[in-house]
Amino acid sequence: MLRALWVAWLFSMALSSLGPGAAWAQKFPTKPIRLVTSGAGGGTDFVARLIAHGVSESLGQRIIVDNRPSGVIPGEIVSQATPDGYTLLLATGILWLLPYLQDNVPYDPVKDFSTVTLAVSSPNILTVTKSLPAKSVKELIALAKAKPAAYNYAVTSIGGGAHLAAELFMSMAGVNMLRVPYKSGGTAITELISGQVHLYFVSAGSVVPHIKAGRLRALAVTSAKPSAQFPALPPIAATLPGYEYVTVYGVFAPARTPAARINLLQKAIARAINTPDIKARFLASAVEPVGSTREALSAFRQSEMLRMGKIIRDTIRNPIRP
Repeated sequence: MLRALWVAWLFSMALSSLGPGAAWAQKFPTKPIRLVTSGAGGGTDFVARLIAHGVSESLGQRIIVDNRPSGVIPGEIVSQATPDGYTLLLATGILWLLPYLQDNVPYDPVKDFSTVTLAVSSPNILTVTKSLPAKSVKELIALAKAKPAAYNYAVTSIGGGAHLAAELFMSMAGVNMLRVPYKSGGTAITELISGQVHLYFVSAGSVVPHIKAGRLRALAVTSAKPSAQFPALPPIAATLPGYEYVTVYGVFAPARTPAARINLLQKAIARAINTPDIKARFLASAVEPVGSTREALSAFRQSEMLRMGKIIRDTIRNPIRP
């Protein structure tokens, strides 16, 4: 009995010597973790559910995906949650770019969140309707310059990936095209196939079947370098040096969440998304697993706020077109 008490005392002293962060990590998690994201059925929902599946097995606790419908800001919910590691956020760049797009955003994209990991990324594909004469990015730019505002592009949300990729393209190419809003990506693709809209900087996974079937034409990828998923497609940067717009999916926790818990979550997520089964499912949908350090996500967020924040100010909030 005395020996058992002595061992228990030694164990408690060892935990104490490692500091409070280690003690927090030892007790975590003891209940399900909530992963807040946007509405069901979209890209973030797909990524969230694959992460939840893998991490639940790794941590021995359920990860519950909490989908929030349009009009609800997931970032606001997580920024106000208890910083104990049991509420996380999966978000794209709209999290840190929303304050540039509108006033009175109910959170600070830096002060109110602790970064966990840049989980996965995905390039968009510059896709055009088959009736458009352009067979390359260079030819598209020539068409747009010859007839300003004669061509249009699809978007599903102001500030979304398709929108910002197009705005960056127009800014760097010095062209003006008209924005055509759609309520869903499916409708936008249908209209692109029928020729009602000319081009769409669309997420790769949703358009590849139509490209393979010959219903649409792909001109380029939006990543800085050729994508391993689409080796035959050149990057837009081959024509517009410096062009890059990739959709990233980052995991965040409320600010002041204990570092020990964040580190544990970062390792669990990175390990889960790179397991053979989950990695294969991501790659099949043109999503590339990353699993970065928390510092890498912080640095990416900061650089994108500077780069894309300027694009938003210059082309969306105060547009000046050629």
